[in-house]
Amino acid sequence: MVENMADKVNATPEPGRLDALAKAAAGGGLPPVHLWNPPHCGDIGMKIARDGTWFYQGSPITRAPLVRLFSTILRHDPDGHVLVTPAEKVSVEVEDAPFLAVSMRIEGETLVFTTNVGDEVAVGAEHPLRFEKGVADGVKPYVLVRDDLWALVTRALVFDLAEIAQTRLVDGRLQTGVSSQGQFFVMEEEAAPKGAAEPHA
Repeated sequence: MVENMADKVNATPEPGRLDALAKAAAGGGLPPVHLWNPPHCGDIGMKIARDGTWFYQGSPITRAPLVRLFSTILRHDPDGHVLVTPAEKVSVEVEDAPFLAVSMRIEGETLVFTTNVGDEVAVGAEHPLRFEKGVADGVKPYVLVRDDLWALVTRALVFDLAEIAQTRLVDGRLQTGVSSQGQFFVMEEEAAPKGAAEPHA
């Protein structure tokens, strides 16, 4: 199994099941990884760095189509991220989030992000935004791509989100956030001063 995955990284994808995955990826489809329960075959040195770069045994994977293919067979299990085929799965070390949100546009009342592997994500109830406090870099937004796989919103887009943020008074607290598809996603909040009125957007 380890040899199969290594061959896939460095050479031509293995015929058969991996060919089928490659065709699905090329056509924009996603394999049904949630239905697959193969044996875990360990760690072969796959890693996704904080900046979205994929590595195999310390060397970056520079072939974009191959990275895209790997992204379609990535799954987040309770014990971590794995690459999955119908016959095997291997561990993937993820430094932060497996994907990056690298561009953003507004379509009507919907925020749409594009990831570094080509997924388009319309923010809403099924694809929420969440915001975490970074140790040294302020608020870190993430958008759910699918099935507990998240994309970290790049720093440049954080400033774009800040520009369209709104502040609301909710139960005595001032909440600052962004809206998409009728959902309001809170970036930060604080206690409102006494007698505070609803802020203007």
